[in-house]
Amino acid sequence: MHDPSRANGRFGRRIIWLGVFIVIVIAAYTTGWFWLAGRIESQTRTALAKMEERGLKAECANLTIRGYPFRIGVYCDRVAFEQPAQAVSVAAGAFRSAGQIYDPMRLVAELDSPATVTVPDGGQIAFDWQTLRASTRLTQTLPERVSLEGTQLRVGANGRPQLVSAENFEAHMRPNEADVDLASSFGGLVFDPSVIGDRTVPPLTGEADLSVKDGLKLLAENRARNLRGQSGIVRKLTLQLGEKGALILSGPYSIDQDGLIDADFKVSISDPKALAISLAQVFPEQESKIKQGFAGLAFLGSKPSLPLRITKGKATLGFIPLGGIPPVD
Repeated sequence: MHDPSRANGRFGRRIIWLGVFIVIVIAAYTTGWFWLAGRIESQTRTALAKMEERGLKAECANLTIRGYPFRIGVYCDRVAFEQPAQAVSVAAGAFRSAGQIYDPMRLVAELDSPATVTVPDGGQIAFDWQTLRASTRLTQTLPERVSLEGTQLRVGANGRPQLVSAENFEAHMRPNEADVDLASSFGGLVFDPSVIGDRTVPPLTGEADLSVKDGLKLLAENRARNLRGQSGIVRKLTLQLGEKGALILSGPYSIDQDGLIDADFKVSISDPKALAISLAQVFPEQESKIKQGFAGLAFLGSKPSLPLRITKGKATLGFIPLGGIPPVD
């Protein structure tokens, strides 16, 4: 006959062994998490020490590793960086980074405002924002993508709290075979009149999408900051003044070793009438010329286009010479 007590006993032992197995797994996972946290903390402190060996000063106040059980990341109560040789320093609020245990190749980070940048002449630039986040997806060689986004940015200097502000902004970078693709956008960009010659400019909105030829090589050789010798293509560069009216530019470009630009762009104008009104507000002394010029564009349709050619720094819009463009660095 079937003995119920024996069956219940076997079931009870299985439950006990299952419980023991779960405890072992949790203990092993916890041990692994804290071992990894220790490695990350050690490597972070080593990286900070190596920076100081190179004459740089970097601080991560109250460095800790947090996120157990499902995340892991570096936390600092505040961060600072100083380059004494160039008399440049940066100080900001709390820093947080994290990677999910189940998706360790994707990292995210946040930085709290405010931040202060001290420049060589002794002046200070103050930054304040509501949110500032960065993210990246790593691969075995290079990041698959790097992104930065923020909201409610305010920039001031020398005691003036808001010389430039933006409601939102973002920037993205990714490898594209040997090239590097760049994309960015901003909205609600406002300049204090004192920054732009006491002129009043309506809020600006813009976006850019371009590719830099051989960008990976430039990054590897630390030449990305030097624009000379670079080339690429602008897929779309848009600048909108106010609620309507925008300039849209696209086409290939190159910069020679002397810093002179060569480009074959197409410039399109969205809603020329609205753009003319906005430009006339910015340059009231040129109001009549602006309206006359845009009135002629009206014959080309609601979204007229003109070629913008730049040859060795000399620009021509259609058949109209615009003058020279200074060499770039």
